[in-house]
Amino acid sequence: MTIDDRALLLATLDAAVDAIIVSDRKGVILRLNKAAAEMFGWPIDKLIGQNARILVPGGTAARHEDFITTYLQTAKKEITGSGRDVEGLRANGTVFPLHVSIGKADIQGDVAFVAIVHDLTRRKATEEALARSQRMEAIGQMTGGIAHDFNNLLTVVIGNLELLQMKSENEEGLALISDALEAAELGADLTSRLMVVSRKSALTCEVIAMNDVVKHSMAILKRTITARINIQADLADNLWPTRADKTQFQTAILNLALNARDALSEGGRIHIDTRNVTLDDTYMAQEIGVEIGNYIRLSVSDNGEGMSRETQRHAIDPFFTTKPVGKGTGMGLSLVYGFVKQSGGHLTIYSELKKGTTINLYFPALIGVDELKTLTETVDYKFQNIGEGRRVLVLVVEDDPRVLRLSQTRLLALDFECITATSGDIAWDILQARDDIDLVFTDLVMPGKLSGYDLAKNVVKHRPDVHVMITSGFSEGVLLGGRVREEFKILRKPYRQAELVEALQALLEDD
Repeated sequence: MTIDDRALLLATLDAAVDAIIVSDRKGVILRLNKAAAEMFGWPIDKLIGQNARILVPGGTAARHEDFITTYLQTAKKEITGSGRDVEGLRANGTVFPLHVSIGKADIQGDVAFVAIVHDLTRRKATEEALARSQRMEAIGQMTGGIAHDFNNLLTVVIGNLELLQMKSENEEGLALISDALEAAELGADLTSRLMVVSRKSALTCEVIAMNDVVKHSMAILKRTITARINIQADLADNLWPTRADKTQFQTAILNLALNARDALSEGGRIHIDTRNVTLDDTYMAQEIGVEIGNYIRLSVSDNGEGMSRETQRHAIDPFFTTKPVGKGTGMGLSLVYGFVKQSGGHLTIYSELKKGTTINLYFPALIGVDELKTLTETVDYKFQNIGEGRRVLVLVVEDDPRVLRLSQTRLLALDFECITATSGDIAWDILQARDDIDLVFTDLVMPGKLSGYDLAKNVVKHRPDVHVMITSGFSEGVLLGGRVREEFKILRKPYRQAELVEALQALLEDD
């Protein structure tokens, strides 16, 4: 080899992005490039002369020389000629996934092996993130269907109880009805929590100062967490604002802190901190669906028992828990994950056994927002017969007969007149045949060709004189990519009579 050829070879080795390692017939390293040294965390001069088994974990290292000997004796292409996924060992003792392909060279009667090694850490992280996302999507589809049917049942229960409440004058009976209503509302809250898990809940978003929410949560936690655990907060100055549901955000903080408390059976420390951070391409490569940009990071850390790798992989799965029976539902972290993802952010977990756990929540920053103001307002619902004194004919469209009967009863109690249809197709036929309908009140999910959304669009296009209100047990923010929410007023099931009144008032007040 000439000097120029040697220089070219060395330049090629150092220019390669993947690790390249050359060893002799016994596996002793003769040469390697900079990428190899950086990948395995060794200086180049410390690896030259070492056996390549230093770069693989215990079990594989013990068999390394046997592989080479078998190949030299039999010439079977079990090592060379094709790539394979294996594990590597860094200088600091950490094991990581890699892909290696090995070639054999005959040089002046002797044998050398050339290994090209690619670090699979990012790819594996991406695959795990994708698998996690697919699991959550599957769970979301399941919980969405359950929630829809469950909300229909609760709509019937709550509606009939309210109608009984309005007619009853017996104090004992009213107390029983009140208890039943409260229990039904707890059922509705459970459904709402399931929708958070699947990222299909309706969030009440506002621009918030994260530090203020953390301070309020800290006041609650210090009264809740035992004195054996020291809980502190380190809140960054000039923290960027973000947009999130304040109640859900506070619930997330409490969930994370209480999980940390449970990991500190013998006492210890919980630390909450906030920071402005910028995520770049390197970070993006390790997470699915994360956009480059500025974020606010909330970290909740503890020095407790920590999680194994297997536990970390399943930590956000709904109903997964390592706690004893009766001590945990496995919903806490999955609720937090669903909320953060729905808020446009993401969650990461870092944990080491016997050392502790840090969970980071990242929320997109709203840089340049000068004034913090609530984007939604609390409505003071009041009962009144808004149909009284005027003839208002409502076409109620609902495929569930119990909900249809209840909706009709509710509207009649408000002095509206009603006709009904059990599908969008039937409703559209009625609208084409009659010109005296004032309002279409339709469920969003319908059998037949026309969904509730399709029916509503037809009404807007061909019967602009008719008002439209849509109801659904699904989250309006995800149905049809959020278009329904942008175009129509959505009344979420299960709803109270007061909410129905307010929605109808808003719809008809301009008449």
